[in-house]
Amino acid sequence: MKKVGVAILGLGVVGGGTYKILTEHREEYQNTHKIDIVVENVLEIRKERALALGIEESKISANIAEICSNPEVDIVIEVMGGVEPAKTFVLAALNAGKSVVTSNKELYCKYSHELEKAAIKNHCGLFYEASCVGGVPVIRALLDNLQGNKILSMTGIVNGTTNYILTKMSKEGASYEDVLKEAQKLGYAEADPTSDVEGFDSTYKLSILSSLAFHTKIPYTKIYREGITGITVEDIEFGKQMGYVIKLLAIGKNGDNGIEVRVHPAFIPAEHPLASVNDSFNAVYLTGDSVDDVMLYGRGAGALPTGSAIVGDVIYCATHTNYRYSTFVNTKDAAKDTKFIENFESAYYIRLEASNRTGVLAKITSIFSKCGINVAQMVQEDVNSENVPVIFVTHKTKEHSVNKAVAEIKAIPEIAKVASVIRVVN
Repeated sequence: MKKVGVAILGLGVVGGGTYKILTEHREEYQNTHKIDIVVENVLEIRKERALALGIEESKISANIAEICSNPEVDIVIEVMGGVEPAKTFVLAALNAGKSVVTSNKELYCKYSHELEKAAIKNHCGLFYEASCVGGVPVIRALLDNLQGNKILSMTGIVNGTTNYILTKMSKEGASYEDVLKEAQKLGYAEADPTSDVEGFDSTYKLSILSSLAFHTKIPYTKIYREGITGITVEDIEFGKQMGYVIKLLAIGKNGDNGIEVRVHPAFIPAEHPLASVNDSFNAVYLTGDSVDDVMLYGRGAGALPTGSAIVGDVIYCATHTNYRYSTFVNTKDAAKDTKFIENFESAYYIRLEASNRTGVLAKITSIFSKCGINVAQMVQEDVNSENVPVIFVTHKTKEHSVNKAVAEIKAIPEIAKVASVIRVVN
């Protein structure tokens, strides 16, 4: 039976879950895959955490050099998060001839070109299923099962924290601030939630997934990004009345005119498959030219779901010797001939607070007409106050046209404010 030695860098939530799966299922992997996976080392500065998991003190390493020089270690699992020291440690492992499995979406998104170069040079495997969408096997699907397709588009809910927040706001009518505090208490959101709520986490994941799907490098810097901090209960309720549910979406499209990649909140029809993806669950909705529509759904985070993806990569690495790398030239920047669409098309929900006077609507619709925007739906709330909410839902139009119209509407004296501009994805 083939023995496979692994080392785990970091024993936080995911690292601890990974260790638990590997040790509890060790005999099962022996029986089903004919491999004996042994945790030979862990790198954890809080020794008491390793000891609490039942790890022998002799296996707790003080530095990465010990792991790199250990001939019993074949695969290094990196679950530390962040760029440094994770990047230095992963490169050291690869340069020492160790294959690497990582869950680090920021590291892989920003530096996969460096990591892959080291892996190729040293004939090592580099696996990263756990970097995107937790336990949902979307990367393996793109690498293997869907290779017969040209992927035309992907739309995903790829961040559990924001999906939890928006779900609670929708179901309970609680404010963003109150739900965020609750999410932090439950451990869904970090003390500094910026990466999640401002869309950075989703942007890193979309960079990885769209690069795989479209077979060209999609740097995260090319992705339009907008977070959920401006979403209000009022907009969620108005959306419900119109038959919409709000989600933070990661969207990628590969069309004849170029590639479109964006992360932002959006209203989707209540009957859309993604509309029922709630709480911390994630899903990715893919469209291929042959397979048509496919949706992958499951838990997007957590110790055991993410650990499941990591262990899946460990087993795949241990049972395959012909390592594969990117199907595109993996450099820091996009290829020169890759065209990106910035002025993308969408429908839009626009909520204004306007003076309750005759002629105001005429001024607004005149601006829409001048900017080439057609209105699909309008709602004016009958409120006994000086300013009333007026809501427009447009037909599909260009992003730049909406930005121009909104700027001009803000200049109308009778407009108290443009309260919200939210894209509508049908």
